[in-house]
Order: sequence, then structure tokens, then C-alpha cells
Amino acid sequence: MVSGRDVLKLVVPRVGRVADVDDQLVPYRLLTSGGGEVEPVTDYLREMAGRGSPATTLRSYAYDLQRWFRFLWAIDVAWDRAERVDARDFLLWVSNAPKPPRPRRGGRRGPAPGSVNRITGKASPGATLSLASHNHNETVGRAFYDYHAGMGRGPVINPFPVSNRRPHAHHNPMQPWHRQPTGLYRRRQPDTIPRAIPDGLFNDLFARMDNDRDRALLAMFVSTGVRAAELLGLTRSRVNVGDQLIGVIRKGTRALQWVPASPDAFVWLRCYQQQIRDLAPTGGNAAVWWTLHRPLRPLTYAACLAVLRRANKALGTNWTLHDMRHTACSRMAQDPAMPLTDVQWVMGHARITTTQRYMNPRQEEVIARAKAHFARRNEPAPPPLPAAGYRPEVLEALLGGPFG
Repeated sequence: MVSGRDVLKLVVPRVGRVADVDDQLVPYRLLTSGGGEVEPVTDYLREMAGRGSPATTLRSYAYDLQRWFRFLWAIDVAWDRAERVDARDFLLWVSNAPKPPRPRRGGRRGPAPGSVNRITGKASPGATLSLASHNHNETVGRAFYDYHAGMGRGPVINPFPVSNRRPHAHHNPMQPWHRQPTGLYRRRQPDTIPRAIPDGLFNDLFARMDNDRDRALLAMFVSTGVRAAELLGLTRSRVNVGDQLIGVIRKGTRALQWVPASPDAFVWLRCYQQQIRDLAPTGGNAAVWWTLHRPLRPLTYAACLAVLRRANKALGTNWTLHDMRHTACSRMAQDPAMPLTDVQWVMGHARITTTQRYMNPRQEEVIARAKAHFARRNEPAPPPLPAAGYRPEVLEALLGGPFG
């Protein structure tokens, strides 16, 4: 089958939705426009839950499959009749279709898509989905059809084909092994250096926190390097003030890990706990972070993100919560007295190669050293020193010019 459809002009209606359901095992469902459940997606999500995938991963896969099914509904192709050209056109559409505008409060306008912030140097999200989103959609689609093929359902041939390139062909044994793309339609992503917040800009950001809760949150983020979901899920029983440790449930392994935090983070945390002493539960399983407005409720990711957005608006920056994790890891990795394996353990990286990325010099450091190089180039050359045994005044009388 040869596809002649123009994916740039294709209109994909935003029908159906991912719904939260009261199911402890599979808390998400993909629903059609009529409210019916898409059974193949539910079955695949249940398989993922059986493999130990957390709820956040199930949610991410559900939204990617929603995008794929919306495309199939738009081109009127059943999921079990999809072919390779359909998957190819889908990924072309994913990479080129404009993202729907995000609603903003008060009708305010955000930065232009792809524009670079003059303070942080970070680009705002583009008008289309990122390269990482393209590859993630390809991975999810291929895994979805691999599962159903193993169960005897779906098309005979996976519409998301595997590359026929030999893995690690012509590999130099003296070089490290890199993960090879397995999907034919996966695209190569640039290996970027994680961006940390410079100390001066971080001080400006910390100064914008107008209450002890937000100061404690920011200090915990930048000293422990834990993810936002890990820190927001902290309970009182997992706060060890005496040893200055907090116990977080790691994203991938779901294991409890005690992570050290800075002394000032515990100072701000204690100040915050004194403020809510008679307002919030104090049991061991009670949450540590609460909303500021009464009645107090456990702080959610969206509310924590709103705190950072208000500070970004006041400073004209575009920092994210994950930038705090990059900053913590960069600070530890740049400390010569802290072994890289220790940094890996604190950050919870599965591979040491992930931690090694933070050993690269930061952008602002390279720029500062380059400017110093230019300044040295413009400085006049120092006069030559006389050879041993010659007096400078004798050389000046014989040869002229200053010596010494």
C-alpha cells in the first residue's frame, strides 16, 4: 500500500481522553469520544503494570497511545489493520503538526515558541513536539504492537518496524558502547549537556521565595537532587533531622533511599513546620508539604510548579523544577573531594555514564574562561628576562630596550 495522504494538511480531531479511574493496578483508561473504553490499550497497560511499571509510566504511555488512536480515527483505519505507511505518516505528523495552544490564566501570552530566554539561555518549548517526544511515540507504538502480536492479536507485521542495521557494527573496542536505536523511524537526538542554574541566578531565585515552605522546598531540591515527585511524596516518618537525611521512594526501583540534605534546608524546614504546627497532621504517614491556603491540603506537583512560575515571571526566567536536580548534580560532580560513584548513588542514576555527563564544564564557566583568554591576548607582552650572569643595565646599553 502506497500512502498518498498529505500529513501536513491532515486534521486530527482531539477526540477521546485519558481518564483517571478508581483502579489501584491500572489507574488510567483511554476512552473514545462516546465514552467507551479502548480495550487493547487497557490490556496493554495492565501488562505494563504486571511488569512493575509505575503509575507515572502508565499515564505517559496512555497519552502516547491516545495520540496514535486519534490519528487512526482520523484516517479511518482500525488499530489491528494498521500498516507500516500508517506508522510512518503518524510519526511525520507527530513531528510537524503544531501543538495545541495551552490555556493561560488572564489571557496572558507566553514567550514565542522556540525563543531563547536572554537570562537563562534556555529555549522555550517549540511549536511542534520535540525530538524526544517523536522517539517516545515510536517506542510506545512498537512495544504496543509487539505485545499484541505475542498474544495473537493485531496485524501480522508490526507497523513500527525495527531497524535492519546491525547493532554496534564496526564498533571500535577502545570506545565505550552506546545504546543503538532499534526502531527504524527513531531519530538521532543530540547529546546535550545538562544545564545547571549558576550560583548568582540561583540566589536571585531563592530571594523570590516569599515564605518558609517555598524556601525549604528550594533548599531541599538543590541540595538533595531528588525528583519533584520524590520530594513531594515525603512523609514525616522519613525525615531524620538528627542525621540530616530524608527518605525518598525512587522513581524507577520504588525503593526507599535515605538521601543527605544540607543543614540550611533543615533549618528552613523546621521554620515551616513551626508555622503549621497546629494546622496540619503530625503523624508518621502525614505529608510534609502542604498548601498555604486553608483548609490545608497536601501539596501537588501542579501547585509546586505554580510557585516556580510566579518566581520566573518576576525574574524574567524560565527555570524548571528539573533544573534544580541538574544544579545539585552539577555542584556535587564539580567537587573534587566527592567521588563520582557517590554522586551517582545520591542522584539514583542507574548508570555511571549518566553521572559523567555532569563532569563537563558548565556553559558560563567556559564563557568566562574564553573572555579571560581574549583579555590576555590584548595585554602587552612582558619584557624579556636577561640570561643568567648578565646585568640588565649592561644589556640595555649594548642592545637597547628594556630588560628585566
